[in-house]
Amino acid sequence: MTLTKTEVQMGGTRSLAVVLALILAACTRRATGPSALSPQAELKSFQLNDDLKIELFLNEPEVMSPVEMVFDENGCIYVAEMLDYPADPPPGKPARSRIRLLEDTDGDGKVDRNAIFADNVLDVSGLMAWKGGLIVTSAPDILFMIDTDGDGKADIREVLYTGFPKVDAEYRITNPRLGIDNWIYCSNFGQDGHITSPKHPARPPISVRGADFRFRLDRDVAEATSGSAQFGSTFDIWGNRFITHSTMHVRHVVLPRQYLTRAPLLDAGAVALEISDHGRPSGRMYPLTQPQAWRVERTRLRQERYHENKLESVRPLSPSSEMAAGYFTAASGGTIYSGDQFPEKYRGNLFTGDVSGNLVHRDILSPDGVSFIASRAPEEQEREFLASTDPWFRPCNFANAPDGNLYVVDMYREFIEAPSAIPDAIRKTMNFWSGDTLGRIYRIVPKKPARHGNLKPNLGRATIPELVKDLENPNGWHRDTAHRLLVERQDTAAVPLLKQLLARSEFPAARILALWTLESLSTIDATTVMNTLRDPHPRVREHAVRVAEELIPNSKPVAQALLAMTSDPDPRVQFQLAFTLGQMSGERVTSALVELASRHADDRWFRIAVLSSVQDSAVQFLDRLSSKKKLADQSELLSQLASVIGAKHDPGEMAHLLGTLPKLKQLDAVLSGLARGFQLAGVKALRVPGAEALLIRFLKSPSEQVQKAAWETARYLDMPKVTRQATADAVAADLSLTKRLNAVLALRSAPFSAAGPVLRRVLASQPGSELQSAAIESLASFDDTSVAAALLASWKSYDPVARTKALQALLNQRDRVPILLQALENRQLEINVVDAAGRARLLQYPEREIAERARALFQSDSSDRMRVVANYQGVVRMAGNPAHGKKVFEETCGKCHLPRKQGGRVGSDLSGISSKTKEELLTSILNPSYAIEPQFTNYIVTTKDGALHDGIIANETPGTITLRGGSAQDETLLRKNIVEMRASSISVMPDDLEKSLSRQDLADVISYLRGGL
Repeated sequence: MTLTKTEVQMGGTRSLAVVLALILAACTRRATGPSALSPQAELKSFQLNDDLKIELFLNEPEVMSPVEMVFDENGCIYVAEMLDYPADPPPGKPARSRIRLLEDTDGDGKVDRNAIFADNVLDVSGLMAWKGGLIVTSAPDILFMIDTDGDGKADIREVLYTGFPKVDAEYRITNPRLGIDNWIYCSNFGQDGHITSPKHPARPPISVRGADFRFRLDRDVAEATSGSAQFGSTFDIWGNRFITHSTMHVRHVVLPRQYLTRAPLLDAGAVALEISDHGRPSGRMYPLTQPQAWRVERTRLRQERYHENKLESVRPLSPSSEMAAGYFTAASGGTIYSGDQFPEKYRGNLFTGDVSGNLVHRDILSPDGVSFIASRAPEEQEREFLASTDPWFRPCNFANAPDGNLYVVDMYREFIEAPSAIPDAIRKTMNFWSGDTLGRIYRIVPKKPARHGNLKPNLGRATIPELVKDLENPNGWHRDTAHRLLVERQDTAAVPLLKQLLARSEFPAARILALWTLESLSTIDATTVMNTLRDPHPRVREHAVRVAEELIPNSKPVAQALLAMTSDPDPRVQFQLAFTLGQMSGERVTSALVELASRHADDRWFRIAVLSSVQDSAVQFLDRLSSKKKLADQSELLSQLASVIGAKHDPGEMAHLLGTLPKLKQLDAVLSGLARGFQLAGVKALRVPGAEALLIRFLKSPSEQVQKAAWETARYLDMPKVTRQATADAVAADLSLTKRLNAVLALRSAPFSAAGPVLRRVLASQPGSELQSAAIESLASFDDTSVAAALLASWKSYDPVARTKALQALLNQRDRVPILLQALENRQLEINVVDAAGRARLLQYPEREIAERARALFQSDSSDRMRVVANYQGVVRMAGNPAHGKKVFEETCGKCHLPRKQGGRVGSDLSGISSKTKEELLTSILNPSYAIEPQFTNYIVTTKDGALHDGIIANETPGTITLRGGSAQDETLLRKNIVEMRASSISVMPDDLEKSLSRQDLADVISYLRGGL
């Protein structure tokens, strides 16, 4: 996305205004709640399990606004101090955030050295030790910082990667974490960025929209990765990644993106799974604090409007927006405890803070198929692992440590909330920087420690044999640090020692670390892998399957060993094998994939894994599939497979698939999948040998579902007999509506010379709504230059649904847009027939001449919009009728802002809009481009066939992009078919709603919105 200079200036001006307003207000506000406690008083506010205790480790002024802490190999402690939160400094002013260096030099467990390692590091929130320095996340950059002269200050700041967006601080690049597989993973929350490396300017940018980011410094590579995490990313002892979102406190990343990349025709859907068994999407929590006054007041207003509008019979109160407390709304910093000090029941548990609830939540992770279930501990069913009575306690992050204990990072602020989420009237009473010079770090320790730990590991001086031995350390921090140092040093002297450990260690996690360290050293060999594939522990075998991938091209024994592993008893080994087999080809591979599918066809994750590996052997896979009775009954797998085949649309494969259909029971599922694949690929009049005869049989099936699916498929195929009959049936008034509809839709595959005149006759006959819409849809599917004129010819007879379809048809093809504009300019069409999304598309059109003509037609002078808002201020004092407002809203706004999950949404979910004041709502309605939430940016996509598509991005995979527009159905596009994709800087909301709404209408809509959707 490229912004114009004007857009950048507008965005900067707006940001500056917000920052200055917050700073100015902060100087005059007074705290309305309890005052900050001293560190000693806060320590007394905690309630914790009886077998543990909490100690104060650091407090202000030694640390301020901490959000991340890491220990390096020598025990030096680095703390990210996010003093800028919640808003960046005004342009020209330096960042306040910084990194502090602390050290316990004598090993007594107390810090006695304190220095500023790096200052002016904008909103720094992520740190990772690396090669004597730090990897640092500070949007737009990921940096490497190091002190080379020993004065405690970083004198080198190298940009490793750049291009991450500077969005709200809570959504920026963060959480650098070294995985067991030698990749460094970062949380990006799916934000749109094109990432480059200054070291490699010739490399193409990496798009990270909809994904997280990972890179390897030992191989000098980087790529987008599955996610996407907000603030919290952690690995268990086996390398599984768990991520945190503010209201979804734990998700497991199930589908690795690197495998989906090789299957661009596969629509994989979500890659991560919410695994909590105690509340989705927002789980119950048990705080000891009462909600702060501002939250109580905001909730009171929301609930008051909820009851005033009698919504009790429509839906329950929303936990995340209409309850003051008791549900996760600010989960952060999820960290798996890997230390060796706590009692056994805590090992491998996930600890997550909720900064709004002033508590730490604990989850026990249990395997569940290829994923996990996160459960409360038996003793914590109605309480939390750690909770405080101090509303300033903000546990935002955690750290495992050399001493085997768990450290809690407490930002200690009066308020942690995005200012935009708070009504203006309440916001004016709050100082968002209250407490920015405070901060605490606590240490949780067992009352009966397993050993005496310290913070002076001195691993920086460790020899190679000592580091290899430390891979077996029961303390996870020591294991992970030894692994990191071995990867950093790249010393091949470690190879024989690693192989010895891999063969003899009784600790499975150590064997896995040894395996991946050998991979980093590029010393993996077939003998080592073959032995590891036979390891007695399933998690070791699982990783051996992954590591084996690089040997497959040059080692037949490794390939044969993998093929023999379909009988492995462990489901996760089989799951990884399903992905890895995609690196191979041949009949035995296909048979192995069918064998895996036969066991797990009802598992969504396994289906995606298998189908990602099928690739060019889809037909062979189908043949073996059809021979297995049990598997042949699995409609979802067959439908997804047919979709992949349809998207590829190879005529030979098509004929083979259709020939197999009579052997299958789920005809409707396979045909529907095939049609979905055709649609995805934009197939038109595809010639498939023998297809027509088979489909005619299915069109006459006694099953209505099979008939319907057959007609869906027939639209995309060249079927001369069917279309000849359709030309007669389409205009036969004595036939049933269903037969005429099918005939009209079947004409899509006829030559335009035959279909065009028939469709024009249908439209001219002023048919019913369904037939009219179907005729427009079929007419629009042709590329003929006369289509636009034909669509406009019957405009005055169209009903509202048909007008919408016709308008979309005119907007969706480049050669039709000038004709549409001419019709609007000549007043053949009314200006107001073009909806908000259509106007935005035209205003941001790739061709300047078209965009300028659109501006002349639609765009009000943006500089006058605030004047319009000022002129309509009287609306906020008018009494509103929410019942009438609901009707106006549904007619005017419902297409884009459908509440909850009742369909596609191109605008933001307004379920929590009741937090806004009347004045804020009036501004949003009359000047919608004043502020556009990044996740609701409208994208305009041009495909190779000249078609235009638009909508917000609902989902992305390496091969597909799913757009969510105003219709009920999302639209998925193949990336390979996309020519251009542009983000609109203009809100899809029209900026002249006052022309179509009276002042009373506006007052009624505002009243309805404040009642809560």
